[in-house]
Amino acid sequence: MTDTSDIRPAESAAVQQPPRRLLHRLMRRIPLIAPVLLWAVPCWVLLYTGQHWPPPVAPAGTALFVLGLVGMPLAMTHGHGRRRRDRAAIVGDTLLGTSWVLFAWSVLLGVVLRLALTVAGVGESEDRARIVTWAVLGVSAVLLGWGYAEARRVPRVRRLDVRLPRLGTGLDGLRVALITDTHYGPLDRARWSARVCETVNTLEADLVCHTGDIADGTAERRRAQAAPLGTVRATRARVYVTGNHEYYSEAQGWVDLMDELGWEPLRNRHLLLERGGDTLVVAGVDDVTAESSGLAGHRAHLAGALDGADPDLPVLLLAHQPKFVDRAAAAGIDLQLSGHTHGGQIWPFHHLVRIDQPALAGLSRHGARTLLYTSRGTGFWGPPFRVFAPSEITLLVLRSPHPPTSP
Repeated sequence: MTDTSDIRPAESAAVQQPPRRLLHRLMRRIPLIAPVLLWAVPCWVLLYTGQHWPPPVAPAGTALFVLGLVGMPLAMTHGHGRRRRDRAAIVGDTLLGTSWVLFAWSVLLGVVLRLALTVAGVGESEDRARIVTWAVLGVSAVLLGWGYAEARRVPRVRRLDVRLPRLGTGLDGLRVALITDTHYGPLDRARWSARVCETVNTLEADLVCHTGDIADGTAERRRAQAAPLGTVRATRARVYVTGNHEYYSEAQGWVDLMDELGWEPLRNRHLLLERGGDTLVVAGVDDVTAESSGLAGHRAHLAGALDGADPDLPVLLLAHQPKFVDRAAAAGIDLQLSGHTHGGQIWPFHHLVRIDQPALAGLSRHGARTLLYTSRGTGFWGPPFRVFAPSEITLLVLRSPHPPTSP
């Protein structure tokens, strides 16, 4: 997927301020409004839009939705709050994913399918309502089962060639493997982690990159799941940058563990990768949320990452969030690798992701020189489902505009 776009000029502060204030007010209310909508809308569509169910059905169904509405935030609080109870987190995350799928398809089928049935003259109003109900339940059940299998499987490898105009011929064919957003968490995925690392090793990459969000939880708590990362092989280097989730869970502990496992944390610094007489600058920055974490020395500092690098050399930059590409393009970076978006993870959440990020997945151009590759992620966050947003392990083969000729 290639999406070419130019950097838009920044709007004036006067124009931006009112929408930002309105957005901030809405964001503060989302934790209160969203759970109610996620459970109330499916309840109404499935039980109270003309179906005329037998007496026990509607009250029992309503009680089930109320239980979900009350239980989900309670489980999320116990699972992801101070207590960090993994079983509660699993319940809360699963309820969140289930409610989102039910909500999305209740809205879509509740409007589109009902309208189509009406136009087609299918049955009475009650017949159409029951068809919609069973369609919502059937589609949701299939998508949740399939989405769970998609989330838990080892990602397929996505391969693509990326041509960089400034890349020297000696570096043509350099193989870069990218994993990101592994999100080791409440569900124990140590075996999955080992299989992911085995798959990465089959790629015989020169450079292996992890662009953050290793886990949800501290390095001490998720060590067993992260340990297989120490088995990853690269002919040149293994490099890592922090994601936003590290800053929810003692980021320095993750930096130290990755260093212990043999990965080189690129915290606002770079290394030089040389081959065939040509050189590539491989740089990395902390996540854009690092500075607000309050951790000393943690911030996204591109100038520091490039300090001392020859400006005529091509630069590969690791930055967790795609929106860092505005700064990368201004600095003339050749290629930025990012994750963070999960490709939306559960359709149609990608529409909300696009509000915050300039790219959802794949390769895109920003400004005159800069390319951005956004991975859909290797693992999943929270709800153990992936719906129309498959995970990936990425192999990027860097190409020079003038590849070496065969002897």
